[in-house]
Amino acid sequence: MTISISTPGPGSSGYLDMYPERKVSAFKNPYILGLTAVASIGGLLFGYDTGVISGALLYIKDDFEQVKQSNFLQETIVSMAVAGAILGAAAGGWINDAYGRKRATLTADVIFTVGAVVMAFAPDPYILIIGRLLVGLGVGVASVTAPVYIAELSPSEIRGSLVSTNVLMITGGQFLSYLINLAFTQVPGTWRWMLGVSGVPAVIQFCLMLFLPESPRWLFIKNREKEAIDVLANIYDVARLEDEIASLSVQSEEEDRHKRKDIRFWDVFKSKEIRLAFLAGGGLQAFQQFTGINTVMYYSPTIVQMAGFRSNELALLLSLIVAGLNACGTILGIYLIDHAGRRKLSLYSLAGVIVSLIILSISFFKQSSENALYGWLAVLGLALYIAFFSPGMGTVPWTVNSEIYPEQYRGICGGMSATVNWVSNLIVAESFLSVAQGAGTGPTFLIIAGIAVLAFLFVLVFVPETKGLTFDEVEILWKDRAWGKNPRTQSLLES
Repeated sequence: MTISISTPGPGSSGYLDMYPERKVSAFKNPYILGLTAVASIGGLLFGYDTGVISGALLYIKDDFEQVKQSNFLQETIVSMAVAGAILGAAAGGWINDAYGRKRATLTADVIFTVGAVVMAFAPDPYILIIGRLLVGLGVGVASVTAPVYIAELSPSEIRGSLVSTNVLMITGGQFLSYLINLAFTQVPGTWRWMLGVSGVPAVIQFCLMLFLPESPRWLFIKNREKEAIDVLANIYDVARLEDEIASLSVQSEEEDRHKRKDIRFWDVFKSKEIRLAFLAGGGLQAFQQFTGINTVMYYSPTIVQMAGFRSNELALLLSLIVAGLNACGTILGIYLIDHAGRRKLSLYSLAGVIVSLIILSISFFKQSSENALYGWLAVLGLALYIAFFSPGMGTVPWTVNSEIYPEQYRGICGGMSATVNWVSNLIVAESFLSVAQGAGTGPTFLIIAGIAVLAFLFVLVFVPETKGLTFDEVEILWKDRAWGKNPRTQSLLES
């Protein structure tokens, strides 16, 4: 793509320095906030499902003796949703590119609702596992769609914050799941209510999404410019709108000239710059899981019980505090991601995660039935872990993956990176209890701390800073990394 270097592209830092009055503020534009809020319900579904199973599992074991006696069945109930999410994320990228972000969201809502009903009425663990698989399919599609939809609607200067709102909804969903878990602890059919009410947000999002527009960038790709302009007119003032339309028109013409008729996942690996982008994006998604976040969220009540707190209600209450810290940390991340930047935020986050995991490991190495101190030290380690993880590694991988891929590859690459996330999630969910039982909980957390060290080095080497860059500038950045710096375009990035 040929880009003029004399006039910065709309939304770039140079452009906003020239025309500060054209800068968009999310809080002064209820249209953007409304679109982001509705799209982020997909994140709420993601987070609720991640969190609710940790509390529900305590009561599923009480109802089904075979589950209580089998770590494998417990891990399968937890991880079958992740297996479904892998399939959903893999298909979600294609659905997004072929049918649009809006239809992908509606599809996810229908599948999720059906899965919630199946779980609520499951007569045995095996029907419950089928319901978990369906819910996972819906969550997988939503995990691809929501960040891309929000990123493509967002002005570049607030893109990081708005995409991070989806992560806030994920953590908010986890917090809500613990509240609901506590609310239903004394109700007959405890776990059925916990799992069944998850269909309510999906129904709400489905109804609201019917009235929302399609992504303007997807509309441009499909040569539906008039519909795209109608959407953009609600986001930008007249002067900025004209520049945005001109920029999108140039991009659309270039992509029409060069794009392949059918883009398949193996096409991604034919381009060096896209390979580098996918290495960074997929690597961040993998390390987000292997540094232990969903170990903490799935099994936090179990971990609290391992630390010596045997009451189900107390375990859920302490886990609620952990989930609350997760949500608060994400709010901090929404501010920092467009101020400190993606890369720096990740590095500080991982440094804190390493220290927290070492504290967790020590607490379990020193655990004694006569000394409650180490039990509380384990809870402190969990809290510190969440406080460091959520602002950085909680928000950055999803934000980076929504902005680092070229337009025509954004859906399929986003789907592939989300699939990496879910495959990593499945490995962690399916193995944590068994590894902790075999090697011990202390050594397990020490292994995760070692992985976090590798993640720190990975970010240091492979992840560039994309704060404040337009989609065009991000493409230039990867071309410079792949083929060396081009002095004709370098001035675009220096500002």
